[in-house]
Amino acid sequence: MKELLEYRVKLVERLAEAAREFCAACETFTDPHQIVEGDWTLHQIAAHARDTENLVYCERIRRTLKEDTPNFKSFDADEWMASRYDRDEPLKKILGDFLRNVEELRKTLENLPREAWSRESSHETMGGGLTLQLWVERSLAHIEEHLQTLKNGQK
Repeated sequence: MKELLEYRVKLVERLAEAAREFCAACETFTDPHQIVEGDWTLHQIAAHARDTENLVYCERIRRTLKEDTPNFKSFDADEWMASRYDRDEPLKKILGDFLRNVEELRKTLENLPREAWSRESSHETMGGGLTLQLWVERSLAHIEEHLQTLKNGQK
């Protein structure tokens, strides 16, 4: 049990750290509209990371804490970007929003009772039994995936 508690503390710490690293990596680029991966620019990746964190992972975590076994629909990131992306939104605002969202999540997670980490949800394609801990792990994995993309794009 001690190892699990330590893992969760480190998971929350890493989530906040990865968000800061992501923002710092974004700020190393001189052109926010530089293509970084495929046909996505740094600006698009930053907006995607912010929106996915807030609208998908943070929302799933909040609802899993508040509701009994919430059911989540799939999120189509490409459709979201096509209909909501604003090329003119300042990168600084995007990164500030992203950090605030992750920091609010960190504060929530820091103070959770042990049993909250095992609260379950379901997903329309992934099925049931999805714990709050899984959503936190997926949130971190998503940030780290895009952080790695930025690091690769700087080469």
